[in-house]
Amino acid sequence: MGLPLGIVLASRGGAQVALLDIDPGRVDTVNRGCMPFLEAGAEEILKQVIGKNLRATLDSACLRGADVVITVVGTPVDEHLNPTVHLSYRNVDRLLEYIRDGSLLILRSTVYPGMTRLVYRRIQALNRKIHVAFCPERIAEGKAMEELIKLPQIVAAFEPEAQEKAHELFLSITSKIIGLTPPEAELAKLFSNSWRYINFAISNQFYILAESYGLDFYRIQDAVTREYPRMSGFARAGFTAGPCLLKDTLQLSAFSGNNFFMGHAAMLINEGLPGYVIDMLDQRRPLDGRTVGILGMAFKGESDDPRSSLSYKLKKLAGFKGARVLCHDPYVPDPDLQPLDTVLKESDVVIVAAPHKMYRQLSFDGREVVDIWASLGNAIRL
Repeated sequence: MGLPLGIVLASRGGAQVALLDIDPGRVDTVNRGCMPFLEAGAEEILKQVIGKNLRATLDSACLRGADVVITVVGTPVDEHLNPTVHLSYRNVDRLLEYIRDGSLLILRSTVYPGMTRLVYRRIQALNRKIHVAFCPERIAEGKAMEELIKLPQIVAAFEPEAQEKAHELFLSITSKIIGLTPPEAELAKLFSNSWRYINFAISNQFYILAESYGLDFYRIQDAVTREYPRMSGFARAGFTAGPCLLKDTLQLSAFSGNNFFMGHAAMLINEGLPGYVIDMLDQRRPLDGRTVGILGMAFKGESDDPRSSLSYKLKKLAGFKGARVLCHDPYVPDPDLQPLDTVLKESDVVIVAAPHKMYRQLSFDGREVVDIWASLGNAIRL
């Protein structure tokens, strides 16, 4: 999220922007005017501003003269699925070695509720005069260049001066600002991602119910949504993954004392969908000794991001059933992936795991295909 924001602040906001990173390869890529990941419309604008009022660097000294420092290091979850705040503390402590008094520190990534206050108090205890704000990003990966400008920006701080400074910064790229307190803003971000995760889970549960009775989920979904506004939020089914939705639902669950029962149910449904697909295929015809082709290893269509992708869960579960598994993705850099022709030629059954547009034109020669997304035009049922 940092690179698209930096590009927009440099191009639309006219700011002098330094992008601090620890990866020399990515720093070099950005300074050459190339995007290190897929982001629609970003590279063209990057080429216009890089070397002028935008640069990438490995040198933390760039923070010393900054009026505003935006950190995009979030709160991960550990192996026990609990929020890990010490990484955020460590990041803030490193930043404080360079940030000068009078500047504004903005927490941009999703944080565990109460984290902004802890950072604020930590700075106060050190007797530093640094303003703190929490301004959560709410963009969809791949649509940052459009949404950073069009969507309202949430701005939250404990002090009026910090609120005003953050407000002014984001007014340079958009005209829509929503002011909240930091605790409200922290929950607003978690509510947003958890709501989406639960919404997808409802559709996935309905998909399983319909398919278990031999019925076509998408005929039913079309019937109840067509020209019926009250069902407009009824999402399509599909593998629900990525680096944010599950993690933020877990954080909200931890914050609730593990009393977030709808969130728990959504995790079971969404994380269980790959198992349902593999079990149904195996019940129909044992997968042992057969070849399963998985198309799309990114967590969603038209993305090169494999983080938390359920495609890899599909791969593992199919292997547990004794299947030989071949995988393809046109965007994900993974040396274990196979050419598309090989996957199509050698697979007995094909699963469309990420609905990349290029798969819509494929011919499957009558072989068994599972397309939960209905991305091929018509839903192909289990």
